[in-house]
Amino acid sequence: MKFSVCSDKGKIREINEDSYNVIAGYPGIPVSFIIADGMGGHNSGEIASKMAVDSISSFILQYAERFVNEEVISEAIMEAVKKANEEIYTEAAQHKSNSGMGTTLTVAVINNKKIYIGHVGDSRAFLIRNNEMTLLTTDHTYIEELVKNGSITREEALSHPKKNVLVRAVGCEENINVDIYVYDIQEGDICLLCTDGLTNMLSENELLDIVKSSEDPEYICKELVNNANIRGGEDNITVIVVQA
Repeated sequence: MKFSVCSDKGKIREINEDSYNVIAGYPGIPVSFIIADGMGGHNSGEIASKMAVDSISSFILQYAERFVNEEVISEAIMEAVKKANEEIYTEAAQHKSNSGMGTTLTVAVINNKKIYIGHVGDSRAFLIRNNEMTLLTTDHTYIEELVKNGSITREEALSHPKKNVLVRAVGCEENINVDIYVYDIQEGDICLLCTDGLTNMLSENELLDIVKSSEDPEYICKELVNNANIRGGEDNITVIVVQA
């Protein structure tokens, strides 16, 4: 398995409120990828995303045996996200300066030819196989709700003024619903995790073209970030590319 990560504050934002971590090289612990896009006033978004990533990372390392047992991996991911939610919610309640902070969170654990994903928010996970790209997660946004109920089309959603309004985020409420996905992966598959600073700047076809342009994950990461910045870099951009 090969992987690479790039994170950039973009062209507009003063700081990078995205956070990420890769857990790899630990005996008996499956390779895991975590990505988070923080939100909140001042530097609170940065705090929330880092807290989420740190909390998930610690949980995986502490309870490693649960992440190699296929029967309980999904349950373990859900518990880890709920623990992170509780920690961020408590921090925000105790400190007025961090009131209302939250973060998207996407966790991917790869074990025994499967990828297990825990997801909250509008960061995304994609699978590229045989030169075709599939979105593995569903955005928790106001716009996605409108698309689901038929109020607007997928095309109209792309330019809607409220396309970035989240309806679910980690740390914003005492309890959290976590989407869990499990997919088979094959040799040659490429997994792409990213924050919306990438997907708001580039279409899925453009993402796919860049992924197909090289077999080097580091090159792909840099090209994705560079192209998002060329388009305007309106938000922080974080990308993880994994080749199975």
